[in-house]
Amino acid sequence: MDGLVGVVVWIVVGVVLRRTRRLPEAAPQVLSAFVVHVSLPALVLDRVPGLSLPAGALALAVVPWVVLATSAALVLALARALRWDRPTTGAMLLVVPLGNTSFLGLPMVRALLGETAVPYALLYDQFGTFLGLAVYGSFVLAAYAGTDRPTVRGVARRVATFPPFLALVLAFALRGVPLPDPVRAVLSAGAATLVPVIMVAVGLMLDLRVGRQGATALAAGLAVKLVAAPAVAWVAGRLLGAGPDVLPVAVLEAGMPPMITAGALAAAHGLAPRLAASMVGVGMAVALLWLPLLARWL
Repeated sequence: MDGLVGVVVWIVVGVVLRRTRRLPEAAPQVLSAFVVHVSLPALVLDRVPGLSLPAGALALAVVPWVVLATSAALVLALARALRWDRPTTGAMLLVVPLGNTSFLGLPMVRALLGETAVPYALLYDQFGTFLGLAVYGSFVLAAYAGTDRPTVRGVARRVATFPPFLALVLAFALRGVPLPDPVRAVLSAGAATLVPVIMVAVGLMLDLRVGRQGATALAAGLAVKLVAAPAVAWVAGRLLGAGPDVLPVAVLEAGMPPMITAGALAAAHGLAPRLAASMVGVGMAVALLWLPLLARWL
């Protein structure tokens, strides 16, 4: 509970800073870039080398793809039933299957499941959500926003130059190799910046405005993202033999609200920008209440 209180407090700090305009408009992007280039790589290198993978850990790489495919199929079914236009469908195909498993997911997993669950959440995020954004997200944008057709080389370059993913590869190479104490101290200090920096950035970007026309789509999309997705993760994880250390992480990560980056991409490409922003903002607010309940059930 103390960890959850810390998450909420830092989000409130970000909201207050936004409302009082104490930081420049570019602050959310700067803080997010700091997390991607410093906090997350430091956390990966600090935690993953000493990680012992339990039975069923493979589920952390498979479950997110099952959740993504199922969520996308449900979005397409809703699009047909509710007669969404192409921009709405494209936006929902981005923000519903792709969850906020890094910016919100890591602090929430730490707060609700404990410090030992964080490395497993990192595996879910990097092998699942991040690769999903790079591969699946590129194809959705190409199909619905008229962007250039994604190429294997382009997707591979995006993956190979993403700092947290590079840190994950290095971390696996360093497994079993003891790091000098000064190096561990630097990595630990860098990892400690993750929660305050990322949650302040989330607070700066939080937007709860909901357009009247998008209310139905918003409710349907969040139902899939926050309820159906973790249910699918639980079933898939059980079928894949995920152990008691792994299954709660997979389910909680699957229940994270829409990814901020996915919403930003949808808005930047003209795919229902107001709806995409509402899915991210309202989803985050609802998730702060829903995720502790989900964690108690687990």
